[in-house]
Amino acid sequence: MLKVISALRAARLAAPALVSVALVAPIAVKADMMEHFWSAQPTGTAWVTGYGECWNSAGGPTDLEPCVKPAAVVPKEFVVRLNFEFDKYRLENIVNDQELARLNDYIETVKRSTAGEFLTVVGHTDAKGSYEYNDALGLRRANTVRDYMISRGVPERQIGPSQSMGKRDLLPNFDPFALQQRRVVIKSEG
Repeated sequence: MLKVISALRAARLAAPALVSVALVAPIAVKADMMEHFWSAQPTGTAWVTGYGECWNSAGGPTDLEPCVKPAAVVPKEFVVRLNFEFDKYRLENIVNDQELARLNDYIETVKRSTAGEFLTVVGHTDAKGSYEYNDALGLRRANTVRDYMISRGVPERQIGPSQSMGKRDLLPNFDPFALQQRRVVIKSEG
């Protein structure tokens, strides 16, 4: 019984100290984090957050250069799997709406790029139909994507005339008549 009473007294004395440590520890950790949260990358430029966002403080240094985001890198080939409905070529006839969001991201990357890449838009079809018909359909699909990119701010001079592979460049992992064959490929040079 005496041991229990002694343990309770010790706990009663230690409890305030433990509560104090528990309350002060997050503040100490936060202060340490804040010290490393902002950094000038490279030295002499504006402040960059840990998330890579630019930040300028009204009370911070005033002699820093504006924040420079890294140049966007445009991939050499970007496949847009809009998966057009059979015999269709307009954006309202796409099956895969999520691909339109991917295309929008790609367009923003092209617009941020400083390399001035020259783009070629190539339309593809599935294997159903004649070569002549599929070449024309692939070209209409490529024109649709090209026109969309221009409408979203990509300079027309940066995109070459649309091209078509029709059914001549089918994806080997899919059936020749599969929906996945109906795509547009954007190639980048420069």
